[in-house]
Amino acid sequence: MTDAQVLDAVARLVAEARRILFITGAGISADSGLPTYRGIGGLYHERLTDDGLTIEEALSGEMMEARPEVAWKYIAEIEANCRGAAPNIAHRIIAALEHEHPGVWVLTQNVDGLHRAAGSRNLIEIHGSVHRLRCTECKHARSVPDYSGLRIPPGCPVCGGVLRPDVVLFGEMLPETGLRRLEALLDDGVDLVVSIGTTSVFPYISGPIWWADQVGVPSVEINPGETGVSEIVTHRLRLRAAEAMPELWRRLHPERPLED
Repeated sequence: MTDAQVLDAVARLVAEARRILFITGAGISADSGLPTYRGIGGLYHERLTDDGLTIEEALSGEMMEARPEVAWKYIAEIEANCRGAAPNIAHRIIAALEHEHPGVWVLTQNVDGLHRAAGSRNLIEIHGSVHRLRCTECKHARSVPDYSGLRIPPGCPVCGGVLRPDVVLFGEMLPETGLRRLEALLDDGVDLVVSIGTTSVFPYISGPIWWADQVGVPSVEINPGETGVSEIVTHRLRLRAAEAMPELWRRLHPERPLED
């Protein structure tokens, strides 16, 4: 089938579905100017940090505990390079679909907060968000638009401890709350699973696609490259998110364009 025919078929599935799970990775944010390798950590692809560490070592839970100033140095550098990024057309279309159909959910690996900024509310940020900070010593937490003006590492105004981004650092466990929400969502059932811009290397990201294949639920992959689930999805679009999603929207809403 041609891309146009696949887009037609996917648009029909989206139109007929009441409950849709979108699974997104760094690829959906690439058109907002963010690097794809290791998400925002892609700035250090194939090179060591200034401290002679891999980015996995620098941004590990162990480093945050032992030497928070080192972990924060690179967290702040990465955030500064990504600051000002805005949701792109793909983020906004997913949010618009949720506003039309409350059964639309997003499971994202991204910590950039762009789905939330676009208006998505049924959102499982499985790796957390750089815009939320929490204390390593007490229960204090706060949200910030960016890290400008923060002392690095930032101190807790309540107990004097160190604040950290509420994200899953390398070597840390996933949050139980997010995993339970995903499990409950699949237990309730969805009509369509759409994977966008992720290599699907983590089992909790590829799992819903395998689940869909086993129970007979249609699935779609939107990704220019080959991934671990490319061979089992019902439909595959070798397109970037910002290419595919506007085409789907035009098929669903021919008289209501969504501005780029």
